[in-house]
Amino acid sequence: MSETMNTPSASLPGGTWTLGDLTVTRFGYGAMQLAGPGVMGPPADHDGALAVLREAAALGITHIDTAGAYGPRVTNQLIREALHPYPASLHIVTKVGAVRDQQGGWPPARQPEDLRRAVRENLQDLGLDALDVVNLRLGDAQGPRPGSLAEPFETLVELQRQGLIRHLGVSNATAEQVAEAQAIAPIVCVQNMYNLAYRQDDELIDDLADKGIAYVPFFPLGGFTPLQSTALSAVAARLDATPMSVALAWLLRRSPNILLIPGTSSVAHLRENAAGAGLLLSGDELAELNKIGSRRDEGATAV
Repeated sequence: MSETMNTPSASLPGGTWTLGDLTVTRFGYGAMQLAGPGVMGPPADHDGALAVLREAAALGITHIDTAGAYGPRVTNQLIREALHPYPASLHIVTKVGAVRDQQGGWPPARQPEDLRRAVRENLQDLGLDALDVVNLRLGDAQGPRPGSLAEPFETLVELQRQGLIRHLGVSNATAEQVAEAQAIAPIVCVQNMYNLAYRQDDELIDDLADKGIAYVPFFPLGGFTPLQSTALSAVAARLDATPMSVALAWLLRRSPNILLIPGTSSVAHLRENAAGAGLLLSGDELAELNKIGSRRDEGATAV
């Protein structure tokens, strides 16, 4: 693969952000949907999955989000097959702290040996000597849960000291857990659920922006049930755009520290997302969209 394939495109929306010493495009790609149904097993279209990853690189995306639990291990292996050896500009962010069970659940796995094993498997499957960014996944499938993250986070800090991890982050975390992590070691990102209709982290986003820490919303388009809102649909109709495009464009405008990782298993949809996120929203349109999360207009759903 040529280096020119991975040069950030001038047409890619949002510009760039720095995760520690790593510069990434604010418009990234989330690999979860490349696994099979229910994020379990291999994709139905193996070559199609590889094509999506290669198109992401061709578009100039330099931030790919993944996790060993996706598949499990499937998306990491696809990333390696499609893109290895990786150009210096491409950065892969992964998560540890949860595994998959036979029922397709996401039970936590945050004991020290669980985390050491997960980091080793990520390194092996991605073909890396060190992971660019590792997020500690907290809480459960229903969302963040209170409680100290000290023991698992300190395990990752030790792996960082060993040179296996370059930068750390947290995912599915409360504001208190974010603060606790920062008191233990520097973090470069927080990955939580957030979108136009689900905005419980507004205060946290602004606080992180002041500190130069990225906020990466998962389920930026609503997750397994697409985001729906009468106000969003109205704005999209006036702009002759899709509601999902408007939702992505709003996120990029919401705060400069927001990084997008919308997922798809379709090359065409990937291109559509990248183009749509570059929509120009007027002040009036932004004001109308901003009301969605606060008043939950009729029909608005986050997931």
